[in-house]
Amino acid sequence: MKQQTEPMGRNDALRAARLRRGWRTIESAAAALQAHGQHLLDDPHFTVSARTWRRWEGGRPGWPAEETAFVIHDALGRWPEDLGFTPPPGWIRPEHHEEEQVDRRAFVSVTAAALVAGPTASQHVDPALIGYFQEQLEGHYRADMFLGPHDLIGTVSAQYQLIDKLIRSARGETRHGLLRVGAAYAALVGWLYQDAGDMDGAAFWRGVTQEMAMRSRDPHLIGYFLVNQAQVRTDLGDGHAVVDLCEAALDGGLLLPKVRIMAMQQQAHGASLTGDRTAVDRLIDQADSLLSQVDDDLPWGNACRRTPGYLEVQRATCYGRLGLGQEAGALWTQVLGIVPETARRDRGVYMARHAIAAAHARDPDQAVEIARHVARVAVETRSARMARELRGLERVMRPWQDAPIGQELGEVLAPVARRG
Repeated sequence: MKQQTEPMGRNDALRAARLRRGWRTIESAAAALQAHGQHLLDDPHFTVSARTWRRWEGGRPGWPAEETAFVIHDALGRWPEDLGFTPPPGWIRPEHHEEEQVDRRAFVSVTAAALVAGPTASQHVDPALIGYFQEQLEGHYRADMFLGPHDLIGTVSAQYQLIDKLIRSARGETRHGLLRVGAAYAALVGWLYQDAGDMDGAAFWRGVTQEMAMRSRDPHLIGYFLVNQAQVRTDLGDGHAVVDLCEAALDGGLLLPKVRIMAMQQQAHGASLTGDRTAVDRLIDQADSLLSQVDDDLPWGNACRRTPGYLEVQRATCYGRLGLGQEAGALWTQVLGIVPETARRDRGVYMARHAIAAAHARDPDQAVEIARHVARVAVETRSARMARELRGLERVMRPWQDAPIGQELGEVLAPVARRG
């Protein structure tokens, strides 16, 4: 009697879920999941091939990319580990991060309460405190280059609250000086939240920055706030809003060269989001002509002097966004040659963008090699900006997702997905 053998190497859990969904064939399942993902992610380039699905239903399905895992969950109502996939070590389902989000909301609520807590006991406020807080601010800017945002948010926001308290007692020029430095502190906290990927927290602190800037009646600081708001819109991919905000800043009269440079380079980012390369080059070139004129001693907005290759960083970023792989790659090679190794967070972001440029230039091996280093830095600094750049790399690398180099990229980025 011939002994029957069980099918070897089959992922029955995913197969059953497919059939329950009414997807009778692997080809129809891949096409349906691809369409679902394109709608869910608002990304027409999201793809799932029949070959990929066939591997998923095999004996070694591996683990899907982060975005694909979310699409699978949304389409089938179950996370990949419940569908026969092998979760990577340390995988934590996204809902397990809800406690962290509650803590973040609680922190913002406490901060908001502190800002509207009512009158405080009057005290003498020495004008020398303005210089003290300015010196501290410069130190925070330097620390931001070396640390991730999570290590600084608590410290900088606590100092802002002290400034807010002192403003209530200060008078005359001391009060206006504290308003100016308070706006700069609020802008930095907003940036730290933005870098941490918390856009709600960033929006809250941008609102605080706006209030402080308007109360200071300082046109340069108001322009600085508008550029900060444009940065948020850049991260949200709203190019027209970026241009509107930067044009509003530049309409503000005789602004300091530093503020004009910041507005022009940010407007170039808006132009790149709308596909206007000519405007990108024109704005970056105009900003470059003003660099030698920056001579103010204000503690905020000094990135154009503090960041090596500042404007070439902006140009390279815009070129990468426009898909100009060769041009962007050449610029990133130039920039990374002068950015110090100690500026780990900034170098990590730049290298991630360099990897994207390499993928656009059809050099996936170089892209993955660069990403290998970036992934380590992203985990250590917990920079959501860096992680977002790496997710962008995943999208550009989709043509190779079923090739060995694509699988290698998934392994390289797995620790970032777990940490995120």
